Amino acid sequence: MIVLGLDTAVGACSVAVVADGEPLAAFSEAMQRGHQERLALMVREAMAEAGLAFGALDRIGVTVGPGSFTGLRVGLAFAKGLGLALARPVVGVGTLEALAASESGADLTIAAIDARRGQIYLQAFSGGHALMAPDVLPVEIAAARLAEVRSSGRVDIVGSGASLLDGLVSGARILPRAAPDPVALARLAQAKPLTPARPLYLRAPDAKLPGGLDPPA
Repeated sequence: MIVLGLDTAVGACSVAVVADGEPLAAFSEAMQRGHQERLALMVREAMAEAGLAFGALDRIGVTVGPGSFTGLRVGLAFAKGLGLALARPVVGVGTLEALAASESGADLTIAAIDARRGQIYLQAFSGGHALMAPDVLPVEIAAARLAEVRSSGRVDIVGSGASLLDGLVSGARILPRAAPDPVALARLAQAKPLTPARPLYLRAPDAKLPGGLDPPA
């Protein structure tokens, strides 16, 4: 199976092409803005490096959140547009799940994204299985929540929010990744059931329309 993986949800624009789990091409550029301008070109570069026509794709994987509202929309809109044009399924992958899959070897992997306002997007995994639903929590409550799932063995905290938990989870290794590994993302997309890709919003947007209204989700 050939899978194109896309991520624009957090601090990078990332693309990978994998065939039966083996990487054929992967690109990632750190950025907070400008995903929309870079993504299509990066996808084209990845497909060219992989030596494949777009028709060779079997499915498309994209991060669905949590993350920035603008970034999520860019990735989902592009993935769905490409999927429609190619008549290929689009599979959603949680950003926290993709972050956790980007590192290996720990008995417990905690994916943490800095959600600002003193909050963290958080999810814990063991052996690739989620131990909790994705959540957004104040830092102190996040540390207490993780104490409930803490076990013996190595603990990794990965993501832009990892440093916020430094010293709050005993013995944890801090891995402050800006974004998921796109190869790990594509591998997860390959294994997912074919369900519609929908954005995962864990809190209301920071931006407000005139009159104090939230922008549409």
